[in-house]
Amino acid sequence: MSKKEKLSTDPYKGVRDFYPEDQTFLTWLKNTCGKVVEASGYVEYHASILEPSELYKSKGVANEEIVNEQTYTFIDRGGREVTLRPEMTPTVARMVAAKRRELGFPLRYYSFPNLFRYERPQRGRLREHWQLNVDLFGSRSTSAEVEVIALAHALMRAFSATEADFEIRISSRLFLNNLVRALELSPQNSKILFGLLDRREKMPSEEFTAGLAAIGVPTESITQVSTPLDVAVLLEQLRALGVTNAKFDPSIVRGFDYYTGVVFEVFDLHPENNRALFGGGRYDNLTELFDDEPITGIGFGMGDVTIHNFLAVRNLLTPYTPNTECYLAVTDKRLVPFAMEIANELREKGALIAVDFGDKKLADQIKTATKHAIQNLIVIGDNEKESAEFVVRNLTTGEEKKCSRRELIQCVK
Repeated sequence: MSKKEKLSTDPYKGVRDFYPEDQTFLTWLKNTCGKVVEASGYVEYHASILEPSELYKSKGVANEEIVNEQTYTFIDRGGREVTLRPEMTPTVARMVAAKRRELGFPLRYYSFPNLFRYERPQRGRLREHWQLNVDLFGSRSTSAEVEVIALAHALMRAFSATEADFEIRISSRLFLNNLVRALELSPQNSKILFGLLDRREKMPSEEFTAGLAAIGVPTESITQVSTPLDVAVLLEQLRALGVTNAKFDPSIVRGFDYYTGVVFEVFDLHPENNRALFGGGRYDNLTELFDDEPITGIGFGMGDVTIHNFLAVRNLLTPYTPNTECYLAVTDKRLVPFAMEIANELREKGALIAVDFGDKKLADQIKTATKHAIQNLIVIGDNEKESAEFVVRNLTTGEEKKCSRRELIQCVK
């Protein structure tokens, strides 16, 4: 194969390769999220990335833009139309409906799937991302909304955010539906209004006001409304739990058609990343697609890209360090079996050890350990083998410790 025929090393546009540094963040995010939500009784589930396309084409599931422009859809070898999931809520609704008589309610589920949407890659949006999904099924109580929104708050605090870093903005689809009726808007203008509200943060105020005027909506009907009763009760209960940065915002809509009640979004207040981070809301009728007896639900989805950006602008990302605790380099290939013997002794005592096979000079072996960001190094030569005395060098500080073979585990750990 000629040089011109070589394949590109770039990933598909809008997706990412996860080298160890990137995978470490993703693993940390998943583990941190799991600890927070499991503390409130949520249990993990999973499902395939493939779904029948009809799931997303059903009325009230996804908006037309997602279905018509953003899904990855294809015909499989059996002639079936299949879609890579663009979100997780329809999938979990299907799963709950399938076993509704076997499950106990309220039901608390969470997952951390990868999702796919064909959209223009930009800051905070890619064509594939990983997302925490949290859903609570089977309760119409306001306390269900309180629990889910409080979980969103707890997650942000687990990421070292203060309440001055973010804001939880809450609205209600009931309020918005009543507003549409009060303004006597046609279905077409109602859709335009919801679109304007959903994009309000991304457009100049003059453009927003002009958009409202074009469909005959006075600006004050959006900006000067009192807090709806269902939201006021919710805010009061949240404050009792210590969530003091939540407020009513009538412009919160959420893009999915299945929301029926309270909707909310978590906003980053940093001037370099002033945007919605994630959100969710109540959906009462989604399982009706599969069963005559609907099960009410409320939940949210939180993507890895927006949270990474939130942490990055605040310098809250932890520098990458590998799990490997020590690298064993050898002065000669024939000492590799002895190095592996030492490594196994340390592994049996709980240490994470990598061994060089001596294919390169000692200096290059040490460079390898440094490139892997491994903190400790032990060089094994004939003297170390004969004396059973070793030197553990910290590659970050240069500090060295002399240890016997028996003491090595303490020096490494």
